[in-house]
Amino acid sequence: MDAPAIETETIPPGKRLVSFILEIRKTILSLGIGIGLGTLGFYFISPTIFAALQGHLNQKLAFFTVAEPFLAHVKIALFVTLFLFMPWIAFCFWRAMARPFGLSGKVLFTFIFFSCLLFYSGTLFCYFITLPFGIKFLLGFESEQLKSIISVGKFVSFVTVFVLAFGLIFELPIFMVFAGKSGLCPRASFEKHRRYAVLAISIVAALLTPTPDIVNMLLMGGPLYLLYEMGIIVLKVLKIR
Repeated sequence: MDAPAIETETIPPGKRLVSFILEIRKTILSLGIGIGLGTLGFYFISPTIFAALQGHLNQKLAFFTVAEPFLAHVKIALFVTLFLFMPWIAFCFWRAMARPFGLSGKVLFTFIFFSCLLFYSGTLFCYFITLPFGIKFLLGFESEQLKSIISVGKFVSFVTVFVLAFGLIFELPIFMVFAGKSGLCPRASFEKHRRYAVLAISIVAALLTPTPDIVNMLLMGGPLYLLYEMGIIVLKVLKIR
């Protein structure tokens, strides 16, 4: 069964970009206010969330500046807000894409639904599988002579950025489907340029990982390449050329 079509018009790429910017601009203010209020609200329960996070990863933490604990709780509140507001963010993004790329109501809903599904799958996969394994491996070098003292600020930054980054990279298949369906990049191009995809994935993994070590890059780059191959498979199943 073929996937629902995207109703495209012959619109120059420049006009599509301008149209997208104009559409997304309408929601930036409301998104910013919503995220700000959400961060403020979740700040008051951030100690509970932080305790659960610390218990899950079994880490003892320290702080080295007066403001570090406060900023760590603000980061947690912002992280929770972005995590819970993802459906709204996805709706605003794809609605802005609807006009320049002719997304119909049914197709628009499909992209929003799978964007949220993939995002939450990525964050949960990272939180329950990748993150505990990565931290255990990296701290495995601790010894009697070398003891770890982990800053609460760096710990929170590491965890929140890593989890959100995983959520974003899990969106790759849906964007590949969009690119193929809208004619921006045919399936054959994805299949032909796997070598360049590996290079691009390595660069993205290096940019998104909070620390520059090879272990974190592999923990992110490996799943990202599998998602790339998954995107090609989905394009084949949906018979998108």
